[in-house]
Amino acid sequence: MAVDYKKEFEDLIEKVMKESASDLHLSEGRYPTIRIAGFLIPLMDRRILTSEDTDGFMNVILGPEDRALFQKTKEIDFSYEYKKQARFRGNGFFQQGAVSFALRLIPRKIKTFEELNLPSILETFTQKQQGFFLVVGPVGHGKTTTLAAMVERINETRAEHIVTIEDPIEYIYEQKKSVIDQREVRTDTHDFASALRSVFRQDVDVILVGEMRGNETMATAVTAAETGHLVLSTLHTNNAAQTINRIIDSFPAAQQDQIRIQLASTLTGIFSQRLIPRISGGLVPAYELLIANAAVSNLIREKRVHEINTVIETGLEQGMIDMNRSLADLVRRGEITAENAYLYSPNPKVLERLI
Repeated sequence: MAVDYKKEFEDLIEKVMKESASDLHLSEGRYPTIRIAGFLIPLMDRRILTSEDTDGFMNVILGPEDRALFQKTKEIDFSYEYKKQARFRGNGFFQQGAVSFALRLIPRKIKTFEELNLPSILETFTQKQQGFFLVVGPVGHGKTTTLAAMVERINETRAEHIVTIEDPIEYIYEQKKSVIDQREVRTDTHDFASALRSVFRQDVDVILVGEMRGNETMATAVTAAETGHLVLSTLHTNNAAQTINRIIDSFPAAQQDQIRIQLASTLTGIFSQRLIPRISGGLVPAYELLIANAAVSNLIREKRVHEINTVIETGLEQGMIDMNRSLADLVRRGEITAENAYLYSPNPKVLERLI
C-alpha cells in the first residue's frame, strides 16, 4: 500500500504545533524528532524513517525546481507554509548519502518586545532614521524573532518603505503604517549583495538583511547606513566586540581602515542574546546591549575594540546591558538556575560576584 507522504508530513506539522515545539527533524534511520524548550524528543509512536520516507517527504516539501537544485548542490534553504496556519524555515541536506531535513516553526503572530521578555530600550533603535543595528548570537537563539519585533514596531508606528532581504523569507508582515516589500534570495533576487545594491534605487527607508554573508554584503549594508538608511541585520557572533572584529577582519587588510571608519560613524548598537531554559518551562532570553556612543566610536576608530566590554559594564546609566548582569538578574528572579547562568556566562568569575 502506497504511503501518503503529504498526509504524514501534515500530521507531523500538527504535532509540532500541538506540542509547541520549535523544530522538526527528519532523517533516515531515526524516528521523526521534535525540539521542545531546547530538548530533542524522538516521536517513538511513529516508525523509524527509511530513505524512501525521506525521499517522499522531499517530494512534498520541495517544488520541482528546488528538488533539482537540492540534488545538484546537496543542500538547500527553503520555506514551507501549512494551510495559512504555520510557516517553517527549513534546510535540506545530505548525510552519509541520505536526505535529511531540519524545519523551524515560524509563528504567524509577531510578538512584541514585552511578550518576548526583551528590554524596552530596543524600541529606541526602531525610532532612528539611519544607522546600522545588529542582533547577534548563536544559531537558534531568537535573533530573527527579535528583528521581526523591531520591524513590526516600525510598521506600527512609522510610515516608511521597508525592504527585507531574506533566505528564506521567515515572518510575513501585514502592512500597517509602512509599505513592506519582502524579497527572497533565489526567488526574487540572485543573492544578498545584488538585492542590497538595488535598494538604493527603490526609495527605501529601512532595510532588513536576514544575514550578513560575505564582505560585499557587509560593505554595501554599511554604505546604506551611511547614506541615510536604517539597516538591521544579524551575525553569528557571541558579543559586541567579537562582532565588530568579525566585520573588520572579513575585509582585505587594505580595506580594513575604510570599513573601520564607516562602522565607527554608522553603528548604532549591537544586541547579543541567548535563550536559556526557564525553571518554569520554556526559554527566556539573557542579553547584552552595546549602545554606540562617542566613546564606542572612538574605540572602533582607534583599533581598541577589546576595551568595548568595559564600556558596556560601566554604561548601565546610559542604557547599556551587560550579559553577566542580565544572567544574575534572571537567577535572582528565579527564572533560571545558577548552573545554567554559569553555563552561558562569558566570564563566570564576574558572574559569581553578582549572584
